[in-house]
Amino acid sequence: MLHVLFVRYTAPLDQVTPHVPGHVAYLERWHADGTFLLSGQTVPDDLGGVILARGAREHVEEVAAGDPFAVAGVAAYEIVTVDPGRGHEQLRELITGGREGAPRPR
Repeated sequence: MLHVLFVRYTAPLDQVTPHVPGHVAYLERWHADGTFLLSGQTVPDDLGGVILARGAREHVEEVAAGDPFAVAGVAAYEIVTVDPGRGHEQLRELITGGREGAPRPR
């Protein structure tokens, strides 16, 4: 499954800023793990960010709860799960993690 994670700041930016280094390390960890496929800042950047993740929703929820922003109470997550119906063939391996027999985007 794919999940779109909306990370919304719940505190002023001056309270968010001290947690940025921990948040960046958190992103790097889960990108390296393969759970996160994409992450980025919203435009304008005072809204928060967006992450595209793959895997079981329960796992993604646990990962989101461990974000230093969430732990510090300066951001909240909204997670929307997506069952891919159609997609570009080049995205298949990213979506499935290279698992043989995984559902193919329609």
